[in-house]
Amino acid sequence: MLDKERVIKTISVPIEATIRQTMNAIDNGAVGFALLVEPETHKLKGLVTDGDIRRALLNGYGLESSAASIPRPKTRTEHVKTPLEIITTLHHDVRVIPLLNDEEQVVDLVIFDRRLNLPVAEPKLGEKELNYISECVLTGWISSSGKFVNRFEEMFASFCGTNNAIATSNGTAALHLALLALGIGQGDEVIIPTLTFIATANAVAYTGAKPVFVDSEMETWNIDPALIENAITAKTKAIIPVHLYGHPANMGPLLRIAKKHGLAVLEDAAEAHGSAYKGKPVGSMGDIGTFSFYGNKIITTGEGGMVVTNRPDLADKIKLLRDHGMSSKHRYWHTVLGYNYRMTNLQAAIGVAQMEKVELILSKKRNIFQAYSGALKDVAGLILPKEAPWAKSICWLYTILIDDSFGLGRDELMHRLKARGIDTRPVFPPLHTQPIYNTGEKFPVAEKISARGLSFPSAVSISLDDVKRVADNIGSIRSEVRV
Repeated sequence: MLDKERVIKTISVPIEATIRQTMNAIDNGAVGFALLVEPETHKLKGLVTDGDIRRALLNGYGLESSAASIPRPKTRTEHVKTPLEIITTLHHDVRVIPLLNDEEQVVDLVIFDRRLNLPVAEPKLGEKELNYISECVLTGWISSSGKFVNRFEEMFASFCGTNNAIATSNGTAALHLALLALGIGQGDEVIIPTLTFIATANAVAYTGAKPVFVDSEMETWNIDPALIENAITAKTKAIIPVHLYGHPANMGPLLRIAKKHGLAVLEDAAEAHGSAYKGKPVGSMGDIGTFSFYGNKIITTGEGGMVVTNRPDLADKIKLLRDHGMSSKHRYWHTVLGYNYRMTNLQAAIGVAQMEKVELILSKKRNIFQAYSGALKDVAGLILPKEAPWAKSICWLYTILIDDSFGLGRDELMHRLKARGIDTRPVFPPLHTQPIYNTGEKFPVAEKISARGLSFPSAVSISLDDVKRVADNIGSIRSEVRV
């Protein structure tokens, strides 16, 4: 079966289909709409978009309501023999035009937006997320109390192989709480990689401590354990390995160094849900670990974070600090200076729905990684990401390095891909070069990765055809340069 025939079959539902059934077809088809057809003849009777359904649900329609009954624009169709250039000049604001044969059956589709702008990342939300959020709204449990918070924490602790998981308002708050629980404060030093998002350093600075930067290793782009001991001083209290872009840091030698010098280890796993070092889940190997659930992360709650640990003393401190420092035994009795870093039940409801399909999400992420690696392996001048033999890497973003032999610099390739509707993202600038932390130091590996690194669209929602589109355009651009 041709791909277009498969898509048409997937997104076709009977005219009497419910909104629930139609949502499933839209979700499975991944083109943003479904076709309403007569069951026997397969004649097209209408078209429903994901936007039509969202508006209907907001206006009081239920999941078991008829999809055909919801208000929507009249479906525009054309005959399959109509010249494409004529259709293109007439489409105006129409997203899609089904092309019909003489029996009024859909045999092809003209999709005018067809993901014309392919984003680097976007959340993948569906029926479960909607159901659980609706439950929160209907029951009134929308703040930081409610069953979904506890349930999300339990599910995530099990996922990480830890005894405790404490949900927070965002990933940076999780880092801040973890550092406070470890006793990091004024005058202390914390070793972190220079190649990471700025939140890692900012959380250290919030405590009054100083972030001390270390270069990356070229194989994994993570902190180089061989350079850590040179950065240790009498003021050093902790090391924060960051599992960058979903690849775990080299934890074995790092943990041995930390033990030798009596240092705490805080794993920043914001981008690495499901990754593992020698079979051990990230977040579970140090004293404490943190995760982010921002909208572009592998698992999302919109905003949100999580602290995981096997140490009950740290878990108790974090729970206390997360909720204004209020005693768990005496309400409104505040024993320490605390913070309002709680996660809402609404956020956690999304998190529970995401965790219920986490293995599917991780599998799709692995497929995206493999598809890109296969499609780009013969493009000269690209250095593709590798997976260390001891690692299970999860593709948060598929990120490559551009060698001089490609013929174009990173920024010029970004510009040309953007003109073709493909969004990309540069690798983080190293922290030692940021105005707020500019140290004047030189970290050549991190600087090279940052200057040459480029991330491609990697959302769970992208198709293998999208991956091929990106790869084909990169190959085409390189060919143009070589002409």
